[in-house]
Amino acid sequence: MEALEAQVVECTRCPRLVAWRERVAAEKVARFRDQAYWGRPVPAFGDVQARLLILGLAPAAHGGNRTGRIFTGDRSGDWLFEALHRFGFANQPTSVSRDDGLTLTDCIITASVRCAPPDNKPTPEEFRTCRPWLEAELRLLPRIRVVVALGQHGFQTTWSQWGEGPRPRFAHLAEAPLAGGRHLLMSYHPSQQNTQTGRLTRPMWHAVFERARALVSAAG
Repeated sequence: MEALEAQVVECTRCPRLVAWRERVAAEKVARFRDQAYWGRPVPAFGDVQARLLILGLAPAAHGGNRTGRIFTGDRSGDWLFEALHRFGFANQPTSVSRDDGLTLTDCIITASVRCAPPDNKPTPEEFRTCRPWLEAELRLLPRIRVVVALGQHGFQTTWSQWGEGPRPRFAHLAEAPLAGGRHLLMSYHPSQQNTQTGRLTRPMWHAVFERARALVSAAG
């Protein structure tokens, strides 16, 4: 996995994403003007023996693109790591930098696209170009039994990878079997667009990881 990560962070396959991530890293925002931005693709983070996989869309411009760790340093990450800690998948409830001491147990987090995209919207070509990195990671994660797919994009990527039979409709807390004895658990993405409008509440979010914990435990 370390060798794969070294390849991921050097990727320059998508010119639009390369230009955007580097521009954001150079221009920064006022609240982070004194920090050095990562400004490169962001690899997976977590336990390579994990049974739980969390699949998101892409790094945030001033989150993962700044810190170099997926879901780290932004509001979505605040929600994610608090829940992972609550249900025993993380040793602490916050994630602010690559050297903050955070470790995950039985859980790994990755994304469909590894570079921060403009307006959080990768193009179909960018999804396709980035897909081999995800596939390479998954080959190194043979114990995955439960996939929490965040948002429509997470769901679509998961289903294209492991879906079998009729495709289910995306809905928060909906579930479906996947190939190889795996299990899909869907969730709204913890973006500010969802959390600040009340579309996704803390109880709804915690319910996802309570169910994920039960599914992982049942997987043995």
